[in-house]
Amino acid sequence: MAYPSDNSSLTLQSGENREHSWLYWFLVPVYPYHKRRTLRREVVTNTIWTFDQLQGILYTIVPVRMTIVRLESGGLLVYSPIAPTRECIRLVRELEAEHGAVRYILLTTSSGLEHKVFVPPFARHFPQAQVFVPPHQWSFPFNLPLSWLGFPRARTHVLPAESHLAPFGDEFDYELLHIDLGRGCFEEVACFHKASRTLLVTDTVLSVPEEPPAIVQDDPYPLLFHARNRATDPFIDTEANRRKGWQRIALFAVYFQPDTLKTLGLGQAIRDAFKASDRSLKGYLGLFPFDWKEDWKRSFDALRGNGRPFVAPILQTLILDQSPQTVLDWAERVSRWQFERIISCHFDAPFPATPQQFRQAFSILKPSAQPVQFGSESHALPAADVQFIIKLEETLDKLGVTNPPSL
Repeated sequence: MAYPSDNSSLTLQSGENREHSWLYWFLVPVYPYHKRRTLRREVVTNTIWTFDQLQGILYTIVPVRMTIVRLESGGLLVYSPIAPTRECIRLVRELEAEHGAVRYILLTTSSGLEHKVFVPPFARHFPQAQVFVPPHQWSFPFNLPLSWLGFPRARTHVLPAESHLAPFGDEFDYELLHIDLGRGCFEEVACFHKASRTLLVTDTVLSVPEEPPAIVQDDPYPLLFHARNRATDPFIDTEANRRKGWQRIALFAVYFQPDTLKTLGLGQAIRDAFKASDRSLKGYLGLFPFDWKEDWKRSFDALRGNGRPFVAPILQTLILDQSPQTVLDWAERVSRWQFERIISCHFDAPFPATPQQFRQAFSILKPSAQPVQFGSESHALPAADVQFIIKLEETLDKLGVTNPPSL
């Protein structure tokens, strides 16, 4: 089985705005709202394709990803659908014309609204496809049946507990992670495509690339927005500024407020806005309440850790530490598969990884890992950068929104 090189061609279609329009953007009202470009990339020759779109808040944008795998038995399997814009569906149809119809659509989480919301409208475009979901689905504020949420009643099925019982079990193994959060649950379906030795995950592990992903560069404005040091700095589109903007976005997305970032007071931010280089509505009227320390790049390098897989601190503190042994057992089962690469639904993909590296990413949940660490066993994240998330967890615990960690 062949694997494209890093400079393999990308398919980023151009066209009228209606090709990128997503009418139901208000269900998850995040950037880029109603306009969503789709990038298709062939990552395993003639076998696996990724489809990237964008999502974010305040120009802190990261990829959200769907993966399609060609089945040896004919047809296609879809892992974690994205917004089914005209462009997205056209790109899928092109694969169908060559490899057969979409046969299976997998919802791979029970709590990730940015993944779940796209499944019903995506499934309507493929009326012959069977939809599979993890067993413990829920909705907020009312726990409604899936059919009331738009899932096709006659062809939506719960994933069997054992992967060999699924109709695609000959080609995939999967493991279900389930954590009861009291007010709902967290679930993730890790899938192993045996033929290509590829692991598909949703949110549990990430890898941060050095360079901005291609879909992020389609419109460089968010990159250039965050590349500035102050509101008065001009927007200059260079490769270096795009890289700087992306690396700062990654710090925002993972830490919310890393130690290398200080926020300005409202008064100072307003005064600076009057002198800003862009005072348009797009530029938030010139507001730029950030002040980066000179050593911010060192913080990014520690986060990236040479591209190793790691668990996002917010996921670790608010969810995974509710049942650490459950997570460790799940990671141990997943690490028995002999995969060579991981495709995650966010940040970089695919990225090379071994089962040992995957297992190490969760070793921070072991009881012996004291004091509490973040990142991975071999590359811990700087303690100063995760302080905001730790304080956020403490506040949410006191308010009863979340539960204290389970020891």
